[in-house]
Amino acid sequence: MRDGLRNTAHKILSMKQTSKTQTILVTGGAGFIGSHFARLAARRGMRVIVLDKLTYAGNPENLEDIRRGRKTAGLLEFYRGDICNAEMVEHVFAREGIDFVVNFAAETHVDRSLLGAGSFIDTDVRGVHVLLEACLRHKTARFIQVSTDEVYGSVAEGSSKESDTLSPRNPYSAAKTGGELLARSYWTSHGLPVIVTRGSNTYGPNQYPEKLLPLFATNAIDGQPLPLYGDGLQVRDWLHATDHCSAIFFLMEKGEPGEAYNVPGGNERTNLEMTRVILDELGRPESLIRRVEDRPGHDRRYSIDGSKLRALGWRPAVLWEQGVRKTVRWYAENGSWWRPLRSGEFLEYYKRQYGKRLGI
Repeated sequence: MRDGLRNTAHKILSMKQTSKTQTILVTGGAGFIGSHFARLAARRGMRVIVLDKLTYAGNPENLEDIRRGRKTAGLLEFYRGDICNAEMVEHVFAREGIDFVVNFAAETHVDRSLLGAGSFIDTDVRGVHVLLEACLRHKTARFIQVSTDEVYGSVAEGSSKESDTLSPRNPYSAAKTGGELLARSYWTSHGLPVIVTRGSNTYGPNQYPEKLLPLFATNAIDGQPLPLYGDGLQVRDWLHATDHCSAIFFLMEKGEPGEAYNVPGGNERTNLEMTRVILDELGRPESLIRRVEDRPGHDRRYSIDGSKLRALGWRPAVLWEQGVRKTVRWYAENGSWWRPLRSGEFLEYYKRQYGKRLGI
């Protein structure tokens, strides 16, 4: 029975590819990774429908180059809305004729999940359910649930494989785990062609300045201290946004429904190493590093095995240090993008998170 469902899913995908221009719904498409993916999809000739709630991390400016592009103008349609709003989601599906869905819409910052988990549960679990139900009704050819390597929890030795037990250790990763398990259950229970991707720490231009690289880069540009948790030896595998998006696009075509795929960058580095490259690229002194009290339950190391994806033929293209330095230069050259963001809500959050740690 399951093989029959899998064959049907591939048949549906093939029909979609040959009958008309493909239409893809990119939820959270005004955010960091979502906007990079929307850009890639439009450049490949797809109609791109973006549904984004425009929370603090969503920025319509991230989509302007698609609107203005010589080859992409006219391919983008934007809806402001919440994936938890079933009526809104149904309206978009019914009006636009969605072929594929890639779900980037999520609350994603661990520090914020420690301050309050409710919105994470809403978006990362209940919102996934709303999208899955819409995909069932409209017989969507693919549903890609974008998850994270953090669902495995801290990995002391070796690298996590897709078959390993999931062991999230904070509200953010727990909510993402719930969302992806729900998504995969719709393949088993309903034959909905779902694929889950578990990407590693993603960096690149247009990332809201609360995550490590953009926070430290923008702080360093302004000569402000860089609040490095603990000893700074926490290890993360770093993946450039363009590589992350190319892997998701690749799996839309090559991935097996019902499967999960790790998407590593193959660049395991400590937070301290990342910090030093940022400072070096900006010509700033290491005296800006301020070691602060670590956050509760801070996972020591993430590491994922990418052999399953490599076996299909995908490899990351961006070298780590070159990618980091180029990204830091982007922030140095695009203050008009990030400076307006470092006010209001951002300053309130920054004070809550780092005020006592930095003595401000």
